[in-house]
Amino acid sequence: MSTPEHFVLLAAYNADMNRNLYAAAANLPPGELTADRKAFFGSLAGTMNHLLAGDTIWLKRFATHPADFPALAAVAEMPQPGGLSHIFSDDLPTLRRHREQLDAIISAWAPQLTAAGLAHAFEYRSTRGDVYRKHFGSVLMHFFNHQTHHRGQASTLLTQADVDIGVTDLLLWVPDLAPTTP
Repeated sequence: MSTPEHFVLLAAYNADMNRNLYAAAANLPPGELTADRKAFFGSLAGTMNHLLAGDTIWLKRFATHPADFPALAAVAEMPQPGGLSHIFSDDLPTLRRHREQLDAIISAWAPQLTAAGLAHAFEYRSTRGDVYRKHFGSVLMHFFNHQTHHRGQASTLLTQADVDIGVTDLLLWVPDLAPTTP
């Protein structure tokens, strides 16, 4: 299973990739951010809003973990999104501010994770009210994978609009190891 250090790496990767995504989106001609591209959430703005909604919903759930992560205290003040298609805004600067706020929380929270906390059986309710009880470390893997999945969709939408997001491979964030001595 993943270690706390893996989640620190994923938090850094996601924050960097989100900065790249928003910087690339800033190069779109007017109207392209909200243009219907027939993506699952319609437009690039729809996809970005979905990522914000999903992350906010999950972070609010994670704030109920018995470890009582101090970095997640700020999410208690955030309004609960109306669902996974919640629209925070169609304005890129507004979306970026919300994204940066969430990424700062995630980056501060990841180092607070422990092996014991990751092994915890975590209970939460879906947006439909269904109750689930899952291994917390596995739920966190989903949380970070969900960002990567939809950011990949956003990257495709940008590519279709002739805007390059740059290299997206996690491998570039994996630290190099010192050479071994024979």
